Amino acid sequence: EVQLVESGGGLVQPGGSLRLSCTVSGFTFDDYAMSWVRQAPGKGLEWVSSTTWNGAATYYGESMKGRFTISRDNAKYTLYLQMNSLKSEDTAVYYCVKHFGKTRAHGMDYWGQGTQVTVSS
Repeated sequence: EVQLVESGGGLVQPGGSLRLSCTVSGFTFDDYAMSWVRQAPGKGLEWVSSTTWNGAATYYGESMKGRFTISRDNAKYTLYLQMNSLKSEDTAVYYCVKHFGKTRAHGMDYWGQGTQVTVSS
């Protein structure tokens, strides 16, 4: 059974940092690209970042560039999202997502349950 479990969300002040983690099981982690997708209150899904199967290539949404860093530890079956200089508009539920191939060109097939990030003073 494929499982993706996010952790690390919480309440943080504007300008602060958080690191999200996604621990996976039920598939061979280093065979697949992974992404983070978020959903702000009352809004649709927004792609945040992606990484290839080996972490060699990373991609970011425009508003995340320079502030967020995606990474993965294939030995630990874990995906990370380091978020710095957080803004109120980063408030959202963040989902860890598996692709069905080695790059983000392949669609997304499994989602975690999400972790809430709230940026507020």
